Amino acid sequence: MLAYSSEPFDSDRHLFEIKWDGSRCLLFLQDGRLRLQNRRLQEITYRYPELRGLARQFRVRNVILDGELVVLSQGKSNFGKLQEREQVADPLQIEIRSRVLPATYIPFDLLYLNGQEYLEVALIERKQAMRAILPDSELLLESQYIEERGKHFFREAMAQGLEGIMAKALASPYLIGKRSRHWLKIKPRHQVDCYIVGYSPGKGERRATFGSLALATREPQGWVFRGMVGSGFGQAELEAISRRLTALRAEDGPAIPLSGAARDLIRVQPRLRCRVSFHEMTRRGHFRAPAFERLLLEEAL
Repeated sequence: MLAYSSEPFDSDRHLFEIKWDGSRCLLFLQDGRLRLQNRRLQEITYRYPELRGLARQFRVRNVILDGELVVLSQGKSNFGKLQEREQVADPLQIEIRSRVLPATYIPFDLLYLNGQEYLEVALIERKQAMRAILPDSELLLESQYIEERGKHFFREAMAQGLEGIMAKALASPYLIGKRSRHWLKIKPRHQVDCYIVGYSPGKGERRATFGSLALATREPQGWVFRGMVGSGFGQAELEAISRRLTALRAEDGPAIPLSGAARDLIRVQPRLRCRVSFHEMTRRGHFRAPAFERLLLEEAL
C-alpha cells in the first residue's frame, strides 16, 4: 500500500505516526522461519543477518508485517548508513556491517496472523492486534502514533529533525500494491532555482516531448549537477518546455560533470531555469525526490 502527499492537518478520523527514512520491507514469519522482502518483492533476508534472531522472539509462528528497515543514529534513521548496508553483496562485508551498522525493523501494519487475513480489518484494529504479538527486542521498534493532532505532531517531528509523518485513516483497509488516500505522507520540501542543462528523450505517453530534465546550479566553484527531475509536469508544460528545449539544443554544453544515465542525455544551452522542490540533498549533491514546480524567465549567460 502506497501513500499520496499532503499538507499537515488535524483529524479525528486519522492516526499520525513518524515517517521513518528507511527502506520499505515486508516481514514474513512462517512456522518460525523469518523472511524479508523489499518493495520490489526481492528477498533481502541474506542482507540483514542480525534480524534472523527475531524469528525466535515473536509470540506467534505465522505472521506477515509491513514496515520499514532503518539504521538508527542517535535515535533517528540515517538513510545514508542504510544505503551502505543495501549496496553490499559480499557475505563477509555483510556480516561486518551487520555489526557496525545494525539494522532495526519498525513494523507499522499487520497483514496476516495465524491463518487469518487482516487486509479488510480496520487499521486501528490491525494496530492493536499487531501490538499484542510483537516481541520486546532491540532489533525491533514499534511505530508509535497519536490521534487527531496532526499539525502539532508534524511540528514536533520537524523540531527533532525527522523526515516527516504519515497520516492514516483509522477505519481504512490494507490495499496491496495500491496507492491510496487512506495513507498520506507529510514531509517538508525545499525549493531551489536551477538551470536546465539537458533532457532525456520521452517514451510512451511522453514520446513527443521529453522524459526528464537534467538540472544544475551555478556555485562559486562552478557548475554543479543536481540530478534529473521527471515529475510535476502538466501536459501543457511538457509541450511548452519541449519546444523551447529544441531551440536550445547544443552539441557542447557547459562543462558540467554528469553521472549515471545522465551522460546520455541531449544537451542544451543553460538559458532556461526552473524552480524545483525536493526533500533533501544526497551525499553526491543531488536532489532527493525532486518535483518540477514552474519555469522561470529565460536568461543569457
